[in-house]
Amino acid sequence: MNRTATLRRFLSKPGFAAASYLCVMILLLFVIGSSFTDVLNRRGDGGPAGSPFLEGATVTIAGAALLQRVTAAVTKLGGNVLSSQIDLPGTQSRAGFLSIIASCDIDQGGLQRLLYDIEAGQPFLFVDQLSVQAPANFVSSGEGRLRVLLSVSGQWRGTK
Repeated sequence: MNRTATLRRFLSKPGFAAASYLCVMILLLFVIGSSFTDVLNRRGDGGPAGSPFLEGATVTIAGAALLQRVTAAVTKLGGNVLSSQIDLPGTQSRAGFLSIIASCDIDQGGLQRLLYDIEAGQPFLFVDQLSVQAPANFVSSGEGRLRVLLSVSGQWRGTK
């Protein structure tokens, strides 16, 4: 009983309670600070690198860069670009945006990856229209390449 009484006297002192409270508060502040730093580090690492705008000294160069980006995405996934057209700023396009229309063929599995590849990353690109046509035997066999017509746009800031 002697040890228990000594322990009770020690635990009931205000200095011990204050020191315990201070230790818990320091530990809590450390955990909050560590979590906040981790969130900031992940936020910095998670953003795509590069400019959100189409690069190019002239509207023609920026349009060619957009066409090259879409063509590279299609061919990377095993597809073929059959035809393409650049729609430079004018009556059909939104102010500051360049658009292309591309006709391509691609496997069914590559279509979703193509759309993700176009819309993810930098510069920011948008699939404005998408039309997919399957071959006649696609329903029964699930094989064959899809004929895809898509319109992609991106914003160009103009000359600096």
